[in-house]
Amino acid sequence: PARWYTHCDRHGIIVWQDMPSGDRSPEWQMHQYYTGVERMRTPESEANFRKEWKEIIDYLYSYPSIGVWVPFNEAWGQFKTNEITEWTKQYDPSRLVNPASGGNHYTIGDMLDLHNYPNPRMYLYDAQRATVLGEYGGIGWANKEHLWEPNRNWGYVQFNSSSEVTDEYVKYAEQLKQLIRQGFSAAVYTQTTDVEIEVNGLMTYDRKLVKVDEARVKKVNQEICNILKD
Repeated sequence: PARWYTHCDRHGIIVWQDMPSGDRSPEWQMHQYYTGVERMRTPESEANFRKEWKEIIDYLYSYPSIGVWVPFNEAWGQFKTNEITEWTKQYDPSRLVNPASGGNHYTIGDMLDLHNYPNPRMYLYDAQRATVLGEYGGIGWANKEHLWEPNRNWGYVQFNSSSEVTDEYVKYAEQLKQLIRQGFSAAVYTQTTDVEIEVNGLMTYDRKLVKVDEARVKKVNQEICNILKD
């Protein structure tokens, strides 16, 4: 909704805007540059993708919070990556383009985006583009008083208290500090809130409980930002 992007504008939150994933994946080779055959969409599917991707960019173009366009996520429906990335960059040269967040990688676009759970890891590096960690974390805590689904919950790692979750978050942040010095330019933690059966949020699904020690998380995040500034 427009209201969400307006709040991002006001609070200075930089948005990496994905195209919603659709269609099946080709082979997923996230730990190397892609050597396989891309997904062959039907003409109708391809036309629909291009139409909706253009409509998303047109709709959101005027929001300054949008910093990055992301055509594909984790290889889902990934096709004609070079062509789609080039078109996106030409259509809106004012933003960065992340060709495939955690997907099948090509030497195109403005960044190489790796995904790794639960801890940060840099298994590829590109000196010509920004190398980023588009997803990591997934620290789970199923707080019984704040669940969407009481009997079916999941996280990459599971803990039972705020202190344990915070300790794990800080541990990963300390690892991230070292990887920044080795070449990471950005990292995105998964995730801000619990989402249905995924209980790896910094907040619960109902947004009533912050699951981490805010002061400790803020402190280590500021330390990470200071490394990037240096």
